[in-house]
Amino acid sequence: MFSTNEMPSPYSFFTAMASITASIMFFQSMITQIVPKQISNYLISLLQDLFKIHTPTITFIFERSSEYGPCNEIYDAASVYINTLKRSPETKRLRVRKTPKEKGLVFRLDDGEKVTDLYDGVELEWRFVLRTESDKDSISDSYERRLYELSFHKKHEDKVSKSYIPFVLARAKAIEEENRFLKMHTLNIGFGGPCSGVNWQFVNLEHPATFETLAMNQVKKTSIIEDLDRFVRRKEFYKKVGKAWKRGYLLYGPPGTGKSSLVAAMANHLKFDIYDLQLGNIQRDSDLRRLLLATANRSILVIEDIDCSVRLPDRLNVEGDQHKSDNPNDKKSVLTLSGLLNFIDGLWSSCGDERIIIFTTNHKEKLEPALLRPGRMDVHIHMGYCTYEAFNQLASNYLNFSGEQQHHHLFGEIKELLEEVEVTPAQVAEEFLKHEDADSALDRLVNLLRRMKNMEGDHLDHSEAIYDQ
Repeated sequence: MFSTNEMPSPYSFFTAMASITASIMFFQSMITQIVPKQISNYLISLLQDLFKIHTPTITFIFERSSEYGPCNEIYDAASVYINTLKRSPETKRLRVRKTPKEKGLVFRLDDGEKVTDLYDGVELEWRFVLRTESDKDSISDSYERRLYELSFHKKHEDKVSKSYIPFVLARAKAIEEENRFLKMHTLNIGFGGPCSGVNWQFVNLEHPATFETLAMNQVKKTSIIEDLDRFVRRKEFYKKVGKAWKRGYLLYGPPGTGKSSLVAAMANHLKFDIYDLQLGNIQRDSDLRRLLLATANRSILVIEDIDCSVRLPDRLNVEGDQHKSDNPNDKKSVLTLSGLLNFIDGLWSSCGDERIIIFTTNHKEKLEPALLRPGRMDVHIHMGYCTYEAFNQLASNYLNFSGEQQHHHLFGEIKELLEEVEVTPAQVAEEFLKHEDADSALDRLVNLLRRMKNMEGDHLDHSEAIYDQ
């Protein structure tokens, strides 16, 4: 037992602790000024661990995927979710970003900074860590590791794993859906070097077309919307019946009938990105598979003018002698019809969920019959010439005619002419764009329709005269 004389006084105890604390702070300041930042952070972390009161905590680490590896959804979700948490007054460094398309500033934690969260009574601490490490296979090369650390009391591990992390994923998804911009992906063709081949590049999709503004029969629009909505809510049904969660559409009709606008309206309705696949720029089935694997879920893959983009069955030998080859390996490597079909509904079609595949053509009769069967093109949508109903929608869009205003004295004649003349919605829209005044725009449209009617009559008379001879 210690005697009373041997016990330190409270004053001596607090003096000693103050001295130790001051020494630690001095040493920390000296390390910060002399030692490189990454090393100083490590030493400071060791000191903090040495003197802090021990608590039974556990830390989950969520690392960002490598450039070529699969994405880590939790890391991406944490980047979004943490930005919604209230930062501590002790936070000193933040990474700030602003792009032209973003409404405000986007803040991210800098290396070593922390933020706390409270979930169902559980205290949690998020910390961002940036590490530079040497490549084991190279003496000089190094790489950067970005990760989030989530620390909490060990007794809450089950709740964090089964409840909190799913909550973060769901919350981040909702935030991204609210703020995201749709993207239009197109092919980027490399010419030699390490980036040779084809891959995707994107721009923001800002096409304003919606089903509300689309110049199309209302019954047909409603049918398409119902089909799309039914598709996106039937994930479990597709899984149950053993089918890939995808839907194929064929849009066919003359040029200028709104096929591209319909694709944009579908993307805006579903909030899906668009991938524009130009088959003429793809040389091999292997390139097609690689591009398919690089497309995201919840996307629309568009192959326009499928009838004339490429003649798949004999592509190797129809473009000139310079492309002919007697090497069987060369023939196997080219893009083939069977490769395309396998991509649409074969094994490769299951490499992704919630996909829409859209083919467009001006000449449905020229398509390979194998492309048309259900399972490849499930829904066939005819995009026809402008009807009076479509004209009314265009008049509303361009001339602000709506409701009771749709009683212009020229509307009756326009209705009669549209029943006799084949004019596309694009031609009608072009006439409306030429004039800001509604009366002038309608006059020009009537004159166009009259001329087209007369031209069709002259052509018919000429044909009959030849026939009579």
